[in-house]
Amino acid sequence: MKVFLVGGLVAAGLTVAGCNLAPTMSRSDIVAEPSACQAKRFEVYFAEGEARLTDVARQAIGLTATQLQGCRIDKVQVIGLADASGAANANQSLSERRAIAVAEALEAAGWPAPAFDVDGVGAEGATTAGVNEPMRRRTEVLVEASPRT
Repeated sequence: MKVFLVGGLVAAGLTVAGCNLAPTMSRSDIVAEPSACQAKRFEVYFAEGEARLTDVARQAIGLTATQLQGCRIDKVQVIGLADASGAANANQSLSERRAIAVAEALEAAGWPAPAFDVDGVGAEGATTAGVNEPMRRRTEVLVEASPRT
């Protein structure tokens, strides 16, 4: 393989002007594949005043469950949120119901129930700063996963 030397950098296994600069190595020798079994964060959105999962929400949960198949799920934090419209106690209740709905869907997807930390924080406590009201109608899911040993 012929390449141009750019900025004085030479990669393993390349030849310049017919000279072999290093032993030929395969991609797997020099590139580590990322592990699917690592921390993940995703959000599940809801319609105003609703705690029912939408089809899109179920797809997001299913996709993450598929990505982490074969991993050990160490901890799952599900934080329910609500927008600031309405009474504080109603928002608290709604955010708790949202978190429970997501946790139940994750458990139905095969995730271990003892690993769940489920909380509702009403209109307060989002980890994403500066979001507008429709974006507050969600749960935040933080997953700690590791390879099975």
